[in-house]
Amino acid sequence: MPAFLNPFSFFLACLAGWLNQHQQSVIDYLSEENRVLREQIGHRRLHFTDDQRRRLAVRAKELSRSALTQVANIVTPETLLAWHRKLIANKYDGSAHRKPRRPRTDAELEALVLRMAQENRNWGYERIRGALANLGHDLSSNTIANILKRNGIDPAPERERKTTWREFLSRHFDQIAATDFFTVEVWTLKGLQRFVVLFFIELSSRSVQLGGIAKCPNGLWMEQVGRNVTDCEDGVLKTNRFLIHDRDSVQLPPRSPNLNAFAERFVRSIKEECLERMILFGEDSLRTAVREFLVHYHAERNHQGVDNQLIVPATTERKAHGTVQRKQRLGGSLNYYYRDAA
Repeated sequence: MPAFLNPFSFFLACLAGWLNQHQQSVIDYLSEENRVLREQIGHRRLHFTDDQRRRLAVRAKELSRSALTQVANIVTPETLLAWHRKLIANKYDGSAHRKPRRPRTDAELEALVLRMAQENRNWGYERIRGALANLGHDLSSNTIANILKRNGIDPAPERERKTTWREFLSRHFDQIAATDFFTVEVWTLKGLQRFVVLFFIELSSRSVQLGGIAKCPNGLWMEQVGRNVTDCEDGVLKTNRFLIHDRDSVQLPPRSPNLNAFAERFVRSIKEECLERMILFGEDSLRTAVREFLVHYHAERNHQGVDNQLIVPATTERKAHGTVQRKQRLGGSLNYYYRDAA
């Protein structure tokens, strides 16, 4: 049999050709890597351009992962293969030939969708769509669903099960009051003595009523206060069904004012704006200071919790002209400004 027809010889010839091609591919890759490294001279760190990545990826695609592991020096085989996959993706990227998509929903309209979903936890996509139609907006249910999903808002069944404490309390504000004690050090003939002040605050209006002031409050004193504030005619709690307080059998965490935030905020206000600015002599001095602050608190002090308005607004019409006058309480510690009649 002729030598060129010998199967073994043919196999050897094919193997030699493959080895030669493999070696040539390795040489081509190393040569390209060498050129890229020379282009990087002068740089402290390697920063590849898109053209350099493309050239290395083209050469690397001729080699297997195992071969790249042995010859690649400046990047890992995984990086080279990732560059190669990106080249393939770019080749078949047809985004430049796509038709323009539907324009995104107007920002004001999207904000309205979010507002409706947040203020009405049980409203689904169709309910929101109907409410928008009442206002002259035509949105599909899919568009509404995408808006809510994009802003991290769950569908109606999930939203309805996640009522926050803020929402729960706001629904019952008209029926909720809070109470708390705070202490004040007062100079007496026996030296400094601690007085306890009890107050009640309505959450809806922020209106505050004094419950009592005592040096040594006890059970009998608290029973009388309880009768006074729950009196069906004159009791300050006659319109409230729920009372937030922290003097019961439940152990509350220390230094946790947010558990009774409205009451604690009032304590901070009366102390910082009034009581801590004065040296009080005797119980009468304390009662006068608290009484004057409460008048100022309701009729002369603006509150952020009620849209920066007065709790008890003046009955007279506000004037835009006239001399500005100052009403002082407690020697100027509390001030209120108004316009004098023209």
